[in-house]
Amino acid sequence: MASIILPRVLEVGAGAMARLPAVLQGLGCRNPLIVTDRMMAQLGYLERLRGLLAEAGMGGDVFADTLPEPTAASLEGGLAMVRDGDYDAVVALGGGSPIDSAKAIAVLGKHGGVINDYRFPRQVDEAGLPVIAIPTTAGTGSEATRFTIITDERTDEKLLCVGAAFMPVAALVDYELTVSVPPRTTADTGIDAMTHAIEAYVSRKANGYSDSQALAALRLIGPHLRRAYHDGEDRAAREAMMLGATLAGVAFCNSSVALVHGMSRPIGAFFHVPHGLSNAMLLPAVTEYSLPAASARYADCARALGFAGLDDDDARANAKLLDTLVAINDELQVPTPAGFGIDRDRFFEVRHTMAEQALASGSPGNNPRVPEAEEIVRLYEALW
Repeated sequence: MASIILPRVLEVGAGAMARLPAVLQGLGCRNPLIVTDRMMAQLGYLERLRGLLAEAGMGGDVFADTLPEPTAASLEGGLAMVRDGDYDAVVALGGGSPIDSAKAIAVLGKHGGVINDYRFPRQVDEAGLPVIAIPTTAGTGSEATRFTIITDERTDEKLLCVGAAFMPVAALVDYELTVSVPPRTTADTGIDAMTHAIEAYVSRKANGYSDSQALAALRLIGPHLRRAYHDGEDRAAREAMMLGATLAGVAFCNSSVALVHGMSRPIGAFFHVPHGLSNAMLLPAVTEYSLPAASARYADCARALGFAGLDDDDARANAKLLDTLVAINDELQVPTPAGFGIDRDRFFEVRHTMAEQALASGSPGNNPRVPEAEEIVRLYEALW
């Protein structure tokens, strides 16, 4: 049996952001706190959002100091606003980091404590303030997941927090907000979405519902990721990637992520590599490691992505999958850890700690091939 959890409201398509006042009204909310970042202000999206709320006679206070990789400390300003204010909802505007920040602020602001109190394996189901998520990148799927990731800067560890409390009540999925996303971010978030869908499908927690969403996501992402990277004005590619990212979020929310994500989080925490980029660095090597334990499932992914033909047998489909993952990283200029500027000595110094943190997250246990710590260490070493 699978227990499926989704946002109560999904508005999908061009102009979906304009539905915010109606969605808030339907939830009985009139005074939201907007959680976002400075880039949303610079692009004019924040001003548009506040204008929509003002026209509807609603509040629109703003916390815009979220960080690209949110930390416990970066939440404090928003938490103080919630604790001192009378907000009845939180509107998240931005990529995965503002959405993750908003989720944490909505829960901690209502229930108190610190983020470490909410880390996995605790299941956090006590509702916080309702969150309405408006994603502006096609990648994390955070608008449709019951997860949030916050770094504990004291230990350089990314904390995975899980439960119904972190599922947005509503998501407004408006692909027009992604047209301004630059190529590097388009690549990193797009590969993140592809990784979500692949891992959801091969996960030990996969089920019929998550499979349907994962395959649908892969069919959208495969033909359109490189198009969106090369031409940000390609609206058909942007629309496909946005829907694909949301469906991939639905898929892994109701299945799981696996070893790529387990290994990715420590790289991000120690070396401040954007999450999608560290996933991209890892995806070919981890897929090759995992493939023997789920050959048929990975072959399904290859065919859904369009990397292999429907008449290719599993072995040929998987060979094409591995070749294409490497080729995509080359085409989308995904750097190696060295190319990103990570110091090799420091990386090797912390590789055992990263392996232990990866295992502690629980994600590697969902992988079709479950690794020991030393196997994870060797996979880290293989990146060099």
